[in-house]
Amino acid sequence: MSLYDQWENYGEDAKERSTEEYKKVVEKYLTKERNVYAKMLSNPDEIIEGTIAELGPKYDMSDYEFLGFVDGINESLVAGPYKLEEMTADSHVRLEYDLKKLYWNMLEAKADWLYNLKEWDTLLTLEEKNQLNRNFKKSKTVVKFEKLGRNSRCSCGSGMKYKNCCLNKK
Repeated sequence: MSLYDQWENYGEDAKERSTEEYKKVVEKYLTKERNVYAKMLSNPDEIIEGTIAELGPKYDMSDYEFLGFVDGINESLVAGPYKLEEMTADSHVRLEYDLKKLYWNMLEAKADWLYNLKEWDTLLTLEEKNQLNRNFKKSKTVVKFEKLGRNSRCSCGSGMKYKNCCLNKK
């Protein structure tokens, strides 16, 4: 079974036994993930680099758990995302990330345990975080335009009904 398949099936055996066991497995992983992010953000100039087999134990993770971490940060990487399905324990990764994109993606994932880490306070000002939050919320706002009916006044400003104006021009 590939690392990616192991990651995709992470915790499934616990899930089959009980919901409580599954929650414990997930919480254990999320704690490990939070610890890696805290360490990474506390030293932002250091780029995490090496093989999955080298980096997993360094961060108290199995190979497939570290691949899961790469999965989480993948869209925030400067060099672009890795093809996770093709990765093995010997695959080399370089986790150089775009700081604001990483914060945005944490908002997207609704990962409050990550975007509320205290390490962000030294990396982004309160104003920058607030601006990112506003822009994120704005990007999720759905704007519905009033539907223009055949008998409505045409939006071109002619004063005519839409059916007698621009509808005929199509």
